[in-house]
Amino acid sequence: MATRINPSILSADFVNMERDLGRIADADLVHVDVMDNHFVPNLTFGLQMVQRVQEVSPLPLDVHLMIDDPDRWAPDYAETGAFSVTFHAEAATDPVALARRLREIGARAGIALKPGTDPEPYLDLLSEFDQLLVMTVEPGFGGQSFKRDMMPKLQAVRAAAERSGLDLWLQVDGGISLETIEVAAENGADTFVAGSSVFNAADPADQIRMLRERAAAHSHR
Repeated sequence: MATRINPSILSADFVNMERDLGRIADADLVHVDVMDNHFVPNLTFGLQMVQRVQEVSPLPLDVHLMIDDPDRWAPDYAETGAFSVTFHAEAATDPVALARRLREIGARAGIALKPGTDPEPYLDLLSEFDQLLVMTVEPGFGGQSFKRDMMPKLQAVRAAAERSGLDLWLQVDGGISLETIEVAAENGADTFVAGSSVFNAADPADQIRMLRERAAAHSHR
């Protein structure tokens, strides 16, 4: 199983974004958290900012939409050329139709689940998505503590994907560190969003390498 490290620019220096993007050039993707101050109680980037990051980033973008009405807005983010666009199950009116639209545009389609959301209704729909994101914190702010009680959810999604023979990327976001990445990997995750643990490190590139090695060493298969 491939291991992917996607640093979240929520922890970057917004005034020196291009510089900080260069510091994580050894990662796999750049995770971009779009928050609208409605779906979550924080306001971050909009479409114009994502377009500009797309233009200067050395890596493809992994856009995470924590916004209301993704059915309306998510295709616009895919149109920026983002590699992957993930929307929240709790906000989407028709997740399957939206995922199909994102794929038509050319982006990978991801669906995200907040900590309190049961994965069961989505397990039979996994073939419609390229990625499922299990939030290991409440969405809205960086720097929160990893919720270990989300591990059964990871296990359930990974088992369902394997039963169906799907190449589903199982992403975790929230509180990922050198310690917690081992736990998440053991429980089926293969794609990891790390914000403060990367950007607050003395050497972000070395931190990315260590995170990738830890995850690979503890992969569940």
